[in-house]
Amino acid sequence: MAEKRDYYEVLGVAKGCSDDELKKAYRKLAKQYHPDLNPNDQNAAEKFKEVNEAYEVLSDSQKRVRYDQFGHAGVDPSYNAGGGGAYGGGFGFDVGDIGDIFENFFGGGGFGTRTRNPNGPIRGNHVSVQIPLSFMEAAKGCKKEISIQRLERCEHCKGTGAAEGTQPETCSVCNGTGQVRVQQRTPFGVVQSSRACDRCGGKGKVIKEPCTACRGMGRVRRTQTISVSIPAGIDDGQTFVMSGQGDHGVNGGPAGDLNVTASVRPDPIFERDGFDVWCEVPITFTQAVLGDSVTVPTIDGKVTYDVPEGTQPGTTFRLRNKGISYVNGRGRGDQYVRVSIEVPRNLSNKQKEALKQFENLSSDKNYEKRKNFFDKLKDFMNNKEG
Repeated sequence: MAEKRDYYEVLGVAKGCSDDELKKAYRKLAKQYHPDLNPNDQNAAEKFKEVNEAYEVLSDSQKRVRYDQFGHAGVDPSYNAGGGGAYGGGFGFDVGDIGDIFENFFGGGGFGTRTRNPNGPIRGNHVSVQIPLSFMEAAKGCKKEISIQRLERCEHCKGTGAAEGTQPETCSVCNGTGQVRVQQRTPFGVVQSSRACDRCGGKGKVIKEPCTACRGMGRVRRTQTISVSIPAGIDDGQTFVMSGQGDHGVNGGPAGDLNVTASVRPDPIFERDGFDVWCEVPITFTQAVLGDSVTVPTIDGKVTYDVPEGTQPGTTFRLRNKGISYVNGRGRGDQYVRVSIEVPRNLSNKQKEALKQFENLSSDKNYEKRKNFFDKLKDFMNNKEG
């Protein structure tokens, strides 16, 4: 048999490439060598076959692991890279690697592989829940009551799964180990391996009379209401863990955890940027020109800020330590206030006349930006004419 090309080389990808990179490379080559686009082209047909074979192996996570470890021989036992039988002299592995090879091919158990005690304690699964919060609840912290569903120990059978007055019996097929040994013929000869016992499903025990409440599972799904303390400063999408509040364990194993993810609603006044808070405060034209004390909302309540005379639109000022508290830490962010100057509407004739008189009394020295603009415009026009 001719030596095969490396599958990664066939697809033109690196060995550690992602699944998306693998798929993208495959689609490009499959389209390039597809028989419909290359009629009567034997070379393209061979390339198309080679590309599909490489992708079939590398897109399967288990086959890819075996291929990375043992090359073509890990996914094709008939492959001969260097003579001396299906796994000929060119393969080159140590005796200590044989157990790993059998574990990959036969699922473990051969050559004295240890198996987990089927009756040992097993930790319960984690439970995840999303909790909706307002902006202020997330910023300041709060307590919430949430409902979750989790697996809990059946109180009727005390978690055994057997009906009242009975007990699970040791499986007579596997003698309580949960696994049975099977023999397989391989290129190395007849090899023993282990698999889960069919009679007990790998549990090592058989329940002849299942509990009617949990149907022999030993656990039942219940809805529980839990009090949750939301830490101050939590942000949208962040998760915190409540230990031991997940599914109950099996055979005396510990419970899993409850993962609580915050879903924070947008606020009509405040925006969050890390631990800083932003808001926009509208002021009148007169307040901007003459300066004034304005009321500014913060997450701690209202504060007074002195807007200086001649404040321009878009001016931003900072209120130190008025932002979000650091989660589980000391200190907090700042609040930034952006000033917007509202242009008055629906003016009376008297107001319009007063504004005209004000405008007549104004000069370029009152409008620095306007003066600079027209100076630049004048220079531009002079250069253009020159």
